[in-house]
Amino acid sequence: MLRAAFTCLFAVVTVAGAVAEDIKVPSRIDSVLVFPSGAEVTRVAKVKLDSGAQTLVFEDLPAQADTSSIRVEGKASGVLEIGAVDSRRIFISRDDAQAAASTRRRIDDEIEKLKDQRTLIEGQISAYDTQVRLIENLAALPNQPAQPGASALVPREDWSALFALIGTSMNDAQSGRLEANVKIRDLDRRIADLQKELALLAPKREERTEVKVSVAAQTALDAEMIVRYQVRGASWQPSYDARLSTGSKTVEPSLDLVRRATITQRTGEAWEDVSLTLSTTRPKAGSSAPELTPITVDFRVEPKPLPPPSPAPQVMMERRGDAGNRPQEEAVIADSRERMGAVARKVAVQQRLATVENAPFQALYRVSERTSVPDTGETKRVQLTQNTVAPQLVVKTVPKLDPTAYLYAKFKLPDREALLPGQVSLFRDQTFVGTGRLPLVSGNEEVELGFGTDDLVRVRYAVAGEVQGESGLISSSRNDRREFKISVKNLHERAITLSVLDQLPVSKQQGITVEFIGANKPTRQNLEDKRGIISWDSQIDVDEEKVIDFGYKVAWPSPREIMYGQ
Repeated sequence: MLRAAFTCLFAVVTVAGAVAEDIKVPSRIDSVLVFPSGAEVTRVAKVKLDSGAQTLVFEDLPAQADTSSIRVEGKASGVLEIGAVDSRRIFISRDDAQAAASTRRRIDDEIEKLKDQRTLIEGQISAYDTQVRLIENLAALPNQPAQPGASALVPREDWSALFALIGTSMNDAQSGRLEANVKIRDLDRRIADLQKELALLAPKREERTEVKVSVAAQTALDAEMIVRYQVRGASWQPSYDARLSTGSKTVEPSLDLVRRATITQRTGEAWEDVSLTLSTTRPKAGSSAPELTPITVDFRVEPKPLPPPSPAPQVMMERRGDAGNRPQEEAVIADSRERMGAVARKVAVQQRLATVENAPFQALYRVSERTSVPDTGETKRVQLTQNTVAPQLVVKTVPKLDPTAYLYAKFKLPDREALLPGQVSLFRDQTFVGTGRLPLVSGNEEVELGFGTDDLVRVRYAVAGEVQGESGLISSSRNDRREFKISVKNLHERAITLSVLDQLPVSKQQGITVEFIGANKPTRQNLEDKRGIISWDSQIDVDEEKVIDFGYKVAWPSPREIMYGQ
């Protein structure tokens, strides 16, 4: 039979379709596209249709489904047309309602049997109570006065036997009543437990999203329907493993970068054995750039000084004529302030709207095998890709703050795929050395990661001199001169690339000058656009010691004082 493919994307409407036979269609989740915030779920259902108009009813969509995102498409073995696609929120019984009803009947029967047993035991307790009263009355007979001319009910010689009988009977009755009370207490506990279990099995209704699809088939056919919708409550975050092999004198270093994803979801439905794809797009992040509004600049209107204390009446009359213009001036001031406040608010909005990091990237990561993600918020970790690159090893040190050397690896990925921000677990020669944070990295951009301390590089830092003085015949200026000495020795079996970082003061006033002094000028200045940050970059051979002598001189006019600050 000729197969005809049809695709129909309709927004959800609320207009009821034509009267047609309703066919409930069960569906299953086939694939999920997860965004950093939210997900798109694809359900698949196979159905046999007769010729004519019919309505397909899907009741297994979660309540969190975004009704405006529902789309329907599919394939059929004949001509099939889709009409309206309607949706609404409904409450349906849970799938286990029938089994729960059977369990409830069984528990009800058990409770009824236990209550019958309790009634029988209560009768036994009543009988024991009657026996106790009779025994107590019998025990009181010796204390009752004998009637004149009547013989004793119990001869005195039988009193010992009577007392023994009373004691034994009373003990048996009280023991029986105690055992009966224990049985009732046990029955009450069992009944209470069953009643709690029964309460948990009360009929529950679950909120769902119902989708009705009006279709018309020219002939009887088989169709595979596809329903797509978006849900909230799902997200994924990237994470990385960076495994560095430092190599040796004869072996080049290498780095394995493993990309992983951490997925969580609470969408109201479990994703069982689905095809999972991760996307970096953000459907709710906006579809167009914000609009700018004009910013005006005007002179600030200075407010008039406050009037003096209340003058005499005649003076007030003289000044009354000048007061007519004051409301207009005050209105101009208020209007100017309002315009300035409006401009400030607009600038703040523009800054807030410009903080979308992932907007330029739209990568897709398809998980290689089908995966299950529970609807419990538990994390699901999957591996995405793995790249092996040849890094450049660099030893960095900031001896002013810490006389320790740190090993860094610089590398570029072989493809132009971006690296999204995420946590990275760092391993050096198969040893875990800590965690770091990988920033947003564009394709073919250099990445730099730190891999802990390097104990085979010895660093020393010392203050060589500090001198403060004045210059000029009449002490027209003052100066502060400071000198430092840094030594770095390579104890590795191979040469290393070294980067020593330090800083110079930065003047904030025109009258303050800062001059670099020393024999070793820095290789780079103002690193990463940070003023005053300097670096010495070099290669150090085996057992070589690098010595850096540098300092600075700060001069300023006398007699003013200066201060150093961050």
